[in-house]
Amino acid sequence: MSQALAENAQNELSLNFKDMANAIRFLALDAIKAANSGHTGMPMGMADIATVLYSKFFKFNPKDPTWANRDRLIVSNGHGSMLPYSLAYLTGYEKMTIEQIRNFRQIGYHTPGHPEVDFECGIETTTGPLGQGISNAVGFAVAERVLNARFGDDLLNHYTYVFTGDGCLMEGVSHEACSLAGHLKLSKLIVFYDDNNVTIDGTIEISFTEDVKKRFEAYGWDVQEIDGHDPVQIENAIAKAQTTDTPSFIACKTKIGFGTPTQESQPSAHGAITNDDEIAGTRKNLGWDHEPFVIPDDILNQWRDVGELNKQEHHDWTNRLNHSDQKDAFEHAFRGDHAKCIAPVIQAVKEKIAAEKPSDATRKSSGRVLEKLIPVMPEMVGGSADLTGSNNTKTKSSTVIDRNNYAGNYINYGVREHGMAAAMNGMALHGGIIPYAGTFLQFADYSRPAIRLAALMKQRVVHVMTHDSIGLGEDGPTHQPVEHYAALRAIPNLYFYRPCDGIETAESWELAIESKDAPSVLALTRQNVPTVCEARKENMVAKGAYILKDASDPDVTIFASGSEVHLALEASEKIDAKVRVVSVPCFERFAEQDGSYYQSLVCNKSIKIGVEAGVRFGWDAIIGAHSTFIGMNSFGESAPSEVLFEHFGITTQAIVDAANQKLK
Repeated sequence: MSQALAENAQNELSLNFKDMANAIRFLALDAIKAANSGHTGMPMGMADIATVLYSKFFKFNPKDPTWANRDRLIVSNGHGSMLPYSLAYLTGYEKMTIEQIRNFRQIGYHTPGHPEVDFECGIETTTGPLGQGISNAVGFAVAERVLNARFGDDLLNHYTYVFTGDGCLMEGVSHEACSLAGHLKLSKLIVFYDDNNVTIDGTIEISFTEDVKKRFEAYGWDVQEIDGHDPVQIENAIAKAQTTDTPSFIACKTKIGFGTPTQESQPSAHGAITNDDEIAGTRKNLGWDHEPFVIPDDILNQWRDVGELNKQEHHDWTNRLNHSDQKDAFEHAFRGDHAKCIAPVIQAVKEKIAAEKPSDATRKSSGRVLEKLIPVMPEMVGGSADLTGSNNTKTKSSTVIDRNNYAGNYINYGVREHGMAAAMNGMALHGGIIPYAGTFLQFADYSRPAIRLAALMKQRVVHVMTHDSIGLGEDGPTHQPVEHYAALRAIPNLYFYRPCDGIETAESWELAIESKDAPSVLALTRQNVPTVCEARKENMVAKGAYILKDASDPDVTIFASGSEVHLALEASEKIDAKVRVVSVPCFERFAEQDGSYYQSLVCNKSIKIGVEAGVRFGWDAIIGAHSTFIGMNSFGESAPSEVLFEHFGITTQAIVDAANQKLK
């Protein structure tokens, strides 16, 4: 856009630009006053940027909030949640009524304290933990480019915009994700940096003195610096950002708490501004003499007109989709229902494994499953945090995505576990893609904040986490997960699978892909394990726990997961009693079964033994607090895996001895 055109456009906009921006400011101010909590400063400081973006550039349709080709706005500085809520109300999202605004931060409303993904209200992702939103945005931008390469400009071609602040840029995850974005040259990603010189504890100089602009230049981004309250500069910057072949970073000098008489540009403006005199003074300063929550009709109508700007574009896009020979594939990708597609593939893999009975690491079995899934599921986009050969996540059908080729299905994330997990969340939220990627289970600690958010947001993200125990051997305790099973099982709405062989691995993959509303972790072995399951049509992992070897009215019931299941089976042959062996590949699935199923596995008179190469935490719910548990109660050591299992007493003989001791 030329400077002359920008100035002409600004002349049209300036008639009510200030009032339109002030409508955002005072909805935020009034809602936070009513709630007596919140964060006033950011919505007041970024209102001008939001007004220009929405009225001049943003492609959206409040009447179709899930329009696949809409632009996405990611508010990474999520404490400023009243900004996107105000935009949603002003532009006419049906579910975002003035009643919702009045009940900011109250239970049962669409206006929680920090944004929680709510497509029908224009909220694209859950933010609040700083750094997550901007990192999600990288995933959104990856998804857009990958789907554009698959379906073309006519069906998928949009921007991902981000509002972010100092806090997000201090967080390590933003470094990981933004570095990756520059590497991939994600040119449809545009970030607005709320450069207001303020943190909660004081002005920015007390903790953050790096040159942020040079940092992003080093990442390979296009960088601009503007006055974030000058609509002409804002418009020109966005227009320029849309012409670059790299991601764009627009540093916007703003005043936090804009217009307040004593708190503008002060650290105190970050939180809730509720003082009556301060609010009255702000109304006077900004010329806003309307009652709380009242937006005059002329201003509201201008905002509602903004909500109609893309009506024709939406209509034209719908026509293109309806007449496209890719319509079915496009809608299938965004619908995300793949159960029928993958069921025969998984069954064939299971039958082959049952027939061949290999002794393979479950990470290898996982790779075997992926070799069959990827050719029939173009929606799957995989990757690894620089551990591809170890994670077995890349297949013969995988093509690497890079800055010169987005028509692929595999990403080399580099050593960026947290950024990888956060970007996968963004890809899942975007729609049309099922992201999966690998690292070692030990490094779930690096990924955990993003995994938790995937569970909170009910997003289908698959984490392939290999080298799942002391069985990884010589790399030692720094790389040996011990407490990680329990830590991940503690996250609500996360499925943690620890399969015992190739058949359970295939069934775990089937469930992970079918779980549209939850993320999954596949904990897989480095060491080989025997095939212990027989051919079967039913997905037994779906039950979470099931009888692998039965005995009527058992004297001993051994519960085990993963690589310890075969030890339990071996022990059952050496115990001079009736022994039942129960495989427990997924605690969460087991907990979903009804009480009668639980009782069918757990004979109350039976001696119960739990076996798992992790800490006991969580097992008491299955075996009881006073039953025997064979596992880890310390960190590991550096030695070959077989030596470690013997050293820590996780052996067939240890199970036999424990049972015999109880049988005395």
